[in-house]
Amino acid sequence: MFEESLGYLVVKFAHILLFVYWLGGDAGVFYSSGFVVNPKLSRDARLTAFKIFAELDMLPRYCLALMLSVGGLLAWYIDVPHLPGQLPLILLLGPLWVLLVWAVHHYQGQALGKRLTQFDFYFRCFMIVALIASVGYAYGDGRIRPYPWLAAKLLIFAFLIFCGLMIRLKLPRFVEGYKQLLTSGATEESDRNMSEGLRACRPYVLAIWVGLLAAAFIGIAKPA
Repeated sequence: MFEESLGYLVVKFAHILLFVYWLGGDAGVFYSSGFVVNPKLSRDARLTAFKIFAELDMLPRYCLALMLSVGGLLAWYIDVPHLPGQLPLILLLGPLWVLLVWAVHHYQGQALGKRLTQFDFYFRCFMIVALIASVGYAYGDGRIRPYPWLAAKLLIFAFLIFCGLMIRLKLPRFVEGYKQLLTSGATEESDRNMSEGLRACRPYVLAIWVGLLAAAFIGIAKPA
């Protein structure tokens, strides 16, 4: 069995922290969203809840962006073979993805923000395809066959990205209702749009939670 070096333990600790803050942050977003759509609360209370909701939502996004880099380095520590030059690209992916997530949030509402949001959407579509294809290729050439649990985690990660995209596609009704709340105050229609928008997202939010728990269990049990 390989020796657990300090570097390995640090990366393993970071991997656990990303899981904890991703799941915990997501739960916080889900909980705070209920206050945003609650028509019994005052407009100011609902707007404050939205600010909490929006800022909390950045935490799971950053965790998702960093997970592949940390996981790839962790796999390297346990001697999972990588293609030449693959590990540096994996390590570079995380910081660049975090920068993209930050830029999309920072420039939202601006022309640049709209272009970055569109790029981010297609980038995530690419990542889904790339993850599935890379797992298939690595399994075909035998590199990942001794680590089927790792292949399962990568496929789950692709599924989590897909769920995030579906949430993005289902969210416009919520955003439309929120804009009405923000500008001239809520109406029955805007409250309905916000509630139904969140309701359409809920199955994918729950699927992300299940996927994260499944990935965590697989990472611990490492089933053959």
